[in-house]
Parts: sequence; C-alpha cells; structure tokens
Amino acid sequence: MNDEATPEVAAAETAEGAVTDYQAQMALDTLRAEQSLVNGIAAGLLSAIAGAGIWAGITIVSDYQIGWIAVAIGFVVGYSVRLAGKGLDQIFGVVGGLLALAGCALGNVGIIAYYVALDAGIGFMDVLSQLNLAIAFDLLSSTFEVIDLLFYAIAAYFGYKYAFRQVTEEDFNRVLGTSI
Repeated sequence: MNDEATPEVAAAETAEGAVTDYQAQMALDTLRAEQSLVNGIAAGLLSAIAGAGIWAGITIVSDYQIGWIAVAIGFVVGYSVRLAGKGLDQIFGVVGGLLALAGCALGNVGIIAYYVALDAGIGFMDVLSQLNLAIAFDLLSSTFEVIDLLFYAIAAYFGYKYAFRQVTEEDFNRVLGTSI
C-alpha cells in the first residue's frame, strides 16, 4: 500500500471486511472523545468510599478483618472508573489504582476509629471529627502489618487493570457506521 495514499485509496486496497489504518485511527479518535476523566474519578471515588464503609462494617460486625475485601474494593473501583469514564488512556488506570488504594486505607481508618472510640468510651463520630491526614497516617502506620501491603498492592493492581474500557466489535461498528 502506498504511504501517500488517501483514506479512500487505502480503503480500496484493503481486503474485504478488514479495518484500514485510517478507520482504526478514526474509531480510536472517536472513542477517545467519549472519555470522561471527571466521570471516572467521581464514580471511582464513590465506589472507594462505599467499599471502605462495607469493609469497615464487615470487620466491625465479624470482629475479623478479611483482607480479600480489599481486592474486591480494587475490582469495584476499577470497574466503576471503566463504566463511567470510558477510558482508554493510561491515566484511567492510574486513577483506578490510586482510588482503590485510598478506599482500602479509608476502610482501615474507619475500622481503627471504631475501635479507638470503643476503647475510649466515646462516640465513633467524635473520633472521626478529630481525624486529619496526619493522625490517619499515624493510625495506619501504627497498625500496619506486612500482609496489608500485599492486599493493598493487589487492590491497586485490580483498580488499575479494570479501569480501562474494553473496546468491542460493536464499538467499532457504532463509530464507523459499518459492520466488520
């Protein structure tokens, strides 16, 4: 195929039913225009907060911290970023991974705050109202165990991995107005 070919010539030279480089680039440009980092961040943040609350609640009720819930937080956060953000670019994966990590940390802070409130005989909301980033970091550091690192890393991985839009044949058909 001639490097100087117009899109029409490139299409004529391509085998029947195959997508040309021009069509693929056009489809990719259209799909990139549908991306919304703001929507991805919003959905991921809401999922991270909900996941943190669920993890804290399960831990408080069962009196046992189930590390695999961190992995579920990573998956749900990543998938939320994918659905709302429709992202193809790497930033969507980074956002998914970071928000998954934040959700896990927030869940642990909630768990710790509950037990501090219980031990001190004060209200949970009173403890939360006294928290700032420095105190939260100190609480996380003082209760950190090596296994936490494993679950946080897996959660971040799943948040990253599942944050990307999966482009389907239907997506190509829709944006190109054809059937391949």
